[in-house]
Amino acid sequence: MSSDPWGRVDETGTVYVRTADGEQVVGSWQAGSPEEALAYFERKYEGLVVEIGLLEKRVQTTDLSAKDARTAIDHLREQVDAHHAVGDLETLRARLDKLVATVDARREERKAQRAKQTDEARRSKEDLVAEAEQLAQSDQWRAAGERLRALVDTWKGLPRLDRKSDDELWHRFSHARSAFSKRRKAHFAQLDAQREDARKTKERLVAEAESLSDSTDWGPTAARYRELMAEWKAAGRAQREHEDDLWNRFRGAQDVFFAARSSVFAERDAEQAENLKLKEELAEEAEKLLPISDLKAARAAFRSINERWEAIGHVPRDARPRVEGRMHTVDRAIQEAEEAEWRRTNPEARARAAGLTGQLQAAVDKLKGQIEQARAQGNASKAEKLERELEGRQALLDQALKGLQEFGG
Repeated sequence: MSSDPWGRVDETGTVYVRTADGEQVVGSWQAGSPEEALAYFERKYEGLVVEIGLLEKRVQTTDLSAKDARTAIDHLREQVDAHHAVGDLETLRARLDKLVATVDARREERKAQRAKQTDEARRSKEDLVAEAEQLAQSDQWRAAGERLRALVDTWKGLPRLDRKSDDELWHRFSHARSAFSKRRKAHFAQLDAQREDARKTKERLVAEAESLSDSTDWGPTAARYRELMAEWKAAGRAQREHEDDLWNRFRGAQDVFFAARSSVFAERDAEQAENLKLKEELAEEAEKLLPISDLKAARAAFRSINERWEAIGHVPRDARPRVEGRMHTVDRAIQEAEEAEWRRTNPEARARAAGLTGQLQAAVDKLKGQIEQARAQGNASKAEKLERELEGRQALLDQALKGLQEFGG
C-alpha cells in the first residue's frame, strides 16, 4: 500500500483521492507499483491545474465570450468532479467557482457597457437625424450636400440599435436626405432653365452687337451698346460652357465699333485743334482793330476776317464759346461805332435816343427791384440770372446815355 497527502493506493490497486467529503475512488492501477499509480494521477491533476490557469488567463486578458468561458469552465468542472486525479481538488473547485464569478461579473460589465454604447449610439443617431432634417431645408447646396454625405459615413460607423428603433431613425434620416436631394434637383433644374433663357437672350444680344460693329452712326450706336450692356447684365449668367464664348463675341463686337469711333474721333480732334489754332489767329487779328479809329477800314477788315473765319471748320466744343466770344466782342464794338456814327449824322435820332434811354432806365430800375425781391426770398439762382440780364441792360443804358450826350454836344 502507498499514499501521499492527497491520495493512496490500497493492496488491491484501487487509487483514492482525499476530499472534504471523504475519500473518493480515482481508479484502479494494475500495471505497476503504487508509487507509479499515484504519480500518474498526480500528473493528471497537474494537467487540470495548467488548464485552469490557462483559462483564467484567457478570461482576464482576452475578449473570450461569457458563453465560451462557461462552456470551458463546465468542461473542467466535470473533470474535477469525476475525481480522476490526485491533488487538492477543492482548491480547483474554488478556483473554478471564482472564475465563474469573474465571468459573470465581466458579462454584466459588458452588458452595461453595451447598454451604455447603445444609449450613446441612439443619442448620436438622433442627433444625426435632427441635423439631417435641418439640412434638408438648407439652400447652401454644396456645403449641405457635403455635410449630409459626412453624416452618412458617421452613421455607418455607429453600432446598430434594436431593429425597430434603428429602422425608424434610418427612415427619418433617409427621408431628410431624399427631401434635400429633391429640392436641390428642382433648384438646379430651375437654374438650368434660367441659364438656358440667359443663353438665348445673350445670343440675341451678341447678334445685334455684331451687326452694329461696323456702324458709323457714332452717337446712337454708342447709346445702343450701353443699352445692350444693361440688358446683358440683367439677363443673368448662361451655362459655363457658353458664357465665356458669348461674352468674348459680345465684347469683341463692341471693341471693333469703339476702336473705329476712337480712330475717327482722334482724326476729328486733331482737325478741330488745328481749326482752333487758325481761329485764334483770326481773333487776334480782329482784336488789333480795336479801338476803332477808322470805321470804314475796320468794317472792311473785319468783313475779310469773318469770311476767312467762316471758311474754317469746327473747333473743340469746350473752346468754342471762348474763341467766338473774342470775335463777338470786336463785332459789337464795330456795331456800336456804326450806331454812334449814325446818331451823329441823323438829327432825327435824338428823339428816339431819348425815348430809348428812358425805356432802358425803366428796365434797369425794374430789374434792380426784381433782384432785391429774389434775394429777399432766398432765390439766389434767380437773383444771379437777373443780375446777368441787368449787366446787359446797364451796358445798353450806358451806351444810350453816351449817345444822348453826343446829341447834346
